[in-house]
Amino acid sequence: QVFSQHCPFLMGPIECLADVVTPDTDIQVTLSIFELASAAGVPCEVDPALVTALAGHRTEGWSPEEDYKVSCLLLVFVAVSLPLLAADPASLYNPELDGHNNNVHCLAKAIVQLSAALFTVHSKNIE
Repeated sequence: QVFSQHCPFLMGPIECLADVVTPDTDIQVTLSIFELASAAGVPCEVDPALVTALAGHRTEGWSPEEDYKVSCLLLVFVAVSLPLLAADPASLYNPELDGHNNNVHCLAKAIVQLSAALFTVHSKNIE
């Protein structure tokens, strides 16, 4: 926000570039734009650092289809785990912490970021 106030001539084009990205844009171009935008502090749909980390940890010897199936199964595992996490006593809101003891309030953001990064690694539409 401070950067936008002091250097609007620099932040304007970066924000415009981030807004122009569509699901049809080439994945390498998208990641380059998101890397520039996230370095400038502009929120992005996909975290380029997470995509790079996940792409570097691909399992050798597996086909891309198998790797994609494992990513989908991870999301199924998360969905099955949600009721268990909701029933956990540590998931109750703690006013002293302004959150939950087990940080379950961060789970939605983590799921969105991880699934977007996984689908980007596999060149799938994140929408």
